[in-house]
Amino acid sequence: MAASGRKKSTTGVTAARRPEVRLPPLVPWDGDGLEPDGDYDGVRFDATDLTDASGRGARFMDCALDGCALDRAELARARFIDAVLTGVRGVGTDLAEASLRDVEVVDARLGGVQLHGAVLERVVVRGGKIDYLNLRKARLKDVVFEGCVLSEPDFGDAHLVRVEFRDCVLKRADFSSARMESVDLRAVAELDIARGVDRLAGAVISPVQLMELAPAFAAQIGVRVEA
Repeated sequence: MAASGRKKSTTGVTAARRPEVRLPPLVPWDGDGLEPDGDYDGVRFDATDLTDASGRGARFMDCALDGCALDRAELARARFIDAVLTGVRGVGTDLAEASLRDVEVVDARLGGVQLHGAVLERVVVRGGKIDYLNLRKARLKDVVFEGCVLSEPDFGDAHLVRVEFRDCVLKRADFSSARMESVDLRAVAELDIARGVDRLAGAVISPVQLMELAPAFAAQIGVRVEA
């Protein structure tokens, strides 16, 4: 796997390094569910039902998950390295304190995903819809959200470094106590911040977004705007 180089825009915001996942020939998974601390190397999970699976601390390296059901799957502290997750779906997937490095998530349909305390590095989330994404106290570095819908995502206490939101929808986002470095929000299709507008230091927004967020900024510093 080779990561693409970083480029700095004219605004001084350093672009995220995207993953370039090149999977080797994969072996179809024919097992029954997952095992805690399991080791899955070079495996393809094709429409596998992993509902209520227990894979806490498992390692997925050079793997593909296509159309898998992840309802209530226990994947806390799991590690995904050079992996592609396409069309995964489910509610209540537990990925707390998991590690995702050089990972592509494509067209996911997920709800209530627990990623608090997780580490994401060189990750692209493209397409799909994720409701109530919990990224509290997570660390995101070189992460791109592209063409997806994030409904009520929680970035509270998270640390975001070189994170881009492109052509995606952010509904009722919570950035409370978040820290940002080179976070690019200019290409967000819909930017709705419920909490934490005061934590946007380190982010770049467009002039139009500035006007839309002006009432929230004014309220944050106690300014009343009256005609």
